[in-house]
Amino acid sequence: MNWLQQLLNGISVGSIYALIALGYTMVYGIVKLINFAHGDVFMLGAFIGFYAITVLHLGFIPAILLTMAVTSLIGVLIERVAYRRLRNSPRIAALTTAIGVSLFIEYTTIYVRGAQPDVYPDLFGDRVIRVFGATTRVDTLVILLIAVLLMLLLQWIVHYTKIGKAMRAVSYDADAARLMGISVDRTISWTFALGSALAGAAGVIFGLYYTKIDPLMGLIPGLKAFVAAVMGGIGSIPGAMVGGLLLGLVETGVSALGFSLFRDAVAFIILILILLFMPQGLFGKNVREKV
Repeated sequence: MNWLQQLLNGISVGSIYALIALGYTMVYGIVKLINFAHGDVFMLGAFIGFYAITVLHLGFIPAILLTMAVTSLIGVLIERVAYRRLRNSPRIAALTTAIGVSLFIEYTTIYVRGAQPDVYPDLFGDRVIRVFGATTRVDTLVILLIAVLLMLLLQWIVHYTKIGKAMRAVSYDADAARLMGISVDRTISWTFALGSALAGAAGVIFGLYYTKIDPLMGLIPGLKAFVAAVMGGIGSIPGAMVGGLLLGLVETGVSALGFSLFRDAVAFIILILILLFMPQGLFGKNVREKV
């Protein structure tokens, strides 16, 4: 029963990584950019949700919806101001800009509100629930349920809506999509909006699960989500989901075995192994390139 409880915890943590990783993989799939500011959008989502609950006195679900709306606008703004003009520039320029945007968000947040951490309100108390004989916290199941619903919603948007079809077309061939009348700029903005909304939701449920948030909290989860995206195959939406869940399970398993001090290191060991032996990831494809 203890292992079942650890399994539920691992899936819940992994679902947070998966939500963040989806933003990385969607943006890379369309514009071939690693948006290292994405972890800080996740951090902003945690604070927006915190103030929505404590200042505006919104419930948990309205706070998540408000956070997703605001972070989607932030994602569009970042793309419009920082990345759009660099779309045809060398990749090192976009990468450097992404790191600069990340630092700008972090230290602007520190300047505005200070560096001290905040503690999320305990919305569900100490209530627990028994699942197949294992005892787990209610907020663990809430996190899992919300994450699964958001992933299913994203899959529906990508496969069954007009903007989703446009995203897939631009990802496959942006020039051909433009010739077919698809607005590439608007599609890329929608991609940033969807990815940032998912990161904002991940920030709220991260605050609910770990309780403490601070302006630099996006660094490690953002890097781990990037590892999850690479593990699944960067550019693959199902790969990002599976990669995030697997990373959460591995981390929880390492902690359960008594090696909790190494849980952060494990993610980067996995990244090294993936790059050495399976650089295309679990769901990635080998692509031929002319040399």
